[in-house]
Order: sequence, then C-alpha cells, then structure tokens
Amino acid sequence: MSERTEYKPGTPSWVDNASPDPAAAAEFYSGLFGWETENVMPAEAPGDYYMARMRGKDVAALGSQPMEGVPPAWNTYVTVTDPDATAEAVKGAGGQVLMDPFDVMEAGRMGVFADPAGAVFRAWKPNQSIGSELVNEDGAFSWSELHTPDIDGAKEFYGTVFGWQATTMEFGGGEYTIWNNTDGEPVSAPPEEGGTGIGGMMSNENSPEGTPPFWMVYFNAVDVDATIAKAGELGGSVIAPAFDAEGVGRMAVLGDPQGAAFSVMTPAPM
Repeated sequence: MSERTEYKPGTPSWVDNASPDPAAAAEFYSGLFGWETENVMPAEAPGDYYMARMRGKDVAALGSQPMEGVPPAWNTYVTVTDPDATAEAVKGAGGQVLMDPFDVMEAGRMGVFADPAGAVFRAWKPNQSIGSELVNEDGAFSWSELHTPDIDGAKEFYGTVFGWQATTMEFGGGEYTIWNNTDGEPVSAPPEEGGTGIGGMMSNENSPEGTPPFWMVYFNAVDVDATIAKAGELGGSVIAPAFDAEGVGRMAVLGDPQGAAFSVMTPAPM
C-alpha cells in the first residue's frame, strides 16, 4: 500500500533536502526521479521550499538551509502527537534541542533535535500536511536508517523518545538493527501485511573518516544501475557502488551535485 493518509506516532513520515541552492536541488531530483516541483514559499520569504510531487501527491521537498555552517543533507521527520513533549523527552534522554518546536504555517508543527551521538532528526505533528502521501514506489521515500558509533546508546535513546523497540540481526558479516514501532511483538513483514519495521540502524564504522552520525534516506528505484547512470549524467556522484543484499535487494549510495548523500534501492521480490 503506497498511498498514505496518516501515520502512526513514532513513524518516519517525511524527508526533505536542505542545501544552499534548493532550485538546483529541485532540478537534479526532478531529472532523477521524475518529480514535479513547486516552490511553495511566499515571495517575501527568506528561503525557498520546493514541494516534490508524484501523481499530484507530496513525496519529499527541497529547501534552503535553516542554519549556517551545516552541510547539504537529507533530513528524516518522525510523526509525533506533541513536539514540545518530544523536546523534553530528548533533553531528558541526553539529546539536544537544536531548534525549539515551531508552527510551519498551517502545515504542522516541528522541532529539530540531535541524539546523544550527534545524529540530527526532526519531529512532525501534522495539521494540513501528514508528510509523504506516496511511499515505497519508484522515486518515492522508502526507508530511513541511522548510522551511529553507539548502537546500544541509540537503542536506549530512541526507545525513550519514541518508544521504539530494536531487533538486531546478523547481516552481511555484521549486525543490522530494525526499529519497530509497536507495543507488542515485532512483526517481520511488509507494512501492508502488519509488519512493524519502520527504519533501521547500523554502525558507521565503515563511513568515510570524519563522517558524523546521521540518518540515511532511501528512495525506491525500479533499476538501481540505471538510476546511478542517470545521476551521473545530472552531475551526481557514486559514494558506494551498487551491491546486492540477499533477501533485501540491490542498493547504492549516491551524492547529489551539492554533496547530500542518499540511497536508492530495488527491493528483492517478496
């Protein structure tokens, strides 16, 4: 089920890209994924925010950097019922409040936070906007994954803030953790079949030296290799070449022309 009309609290529900040149970012990703983009900010606004749509449904956005000195990046938003309460939970669990919760016109209310290791994430309380209205399709958001040096610390932090359960398994010679948004027993199945996995986590020990902890954003691709070739034509780069993960799919990590990293994946047949 790729169309969404709501998200359970504690579920990643929106992604956006922040860069010095959101118009250029909109051009790149429109060429790569076939998005239709529209700058929804008023003419007098200090920045831009290009809404990206597929079949008329919001899938992601490309916006201006909210803070100076922050490199271009993709951001993950988690639906919550009360961003102000989330801010208090973040502080109580040892994280940081980078931007106090504020209203985004009539769309919703958000806050910007960092976990104790420094990975930045956002909380979103929907009003007129639920977040991504189309997911898990070619060119749409499909997964968010925490890369961190402190797996155990992250389990405790996100468990406290969002109530997530963590299921860790052997994968590719290492370990991979699935975040489950459930009060009961985690279910390993697609969401439409009752699966509770809403994101992942892995060690960042294989990241380039100096890479801080971060949340990686994934987009579905019918053909990962064709997407890599198209990204190159549009000025993007390959950070991690395409590889096959048994039972998961084929994936690669790419960089856009301004340096923001993102992943593309063709899921394995169910």
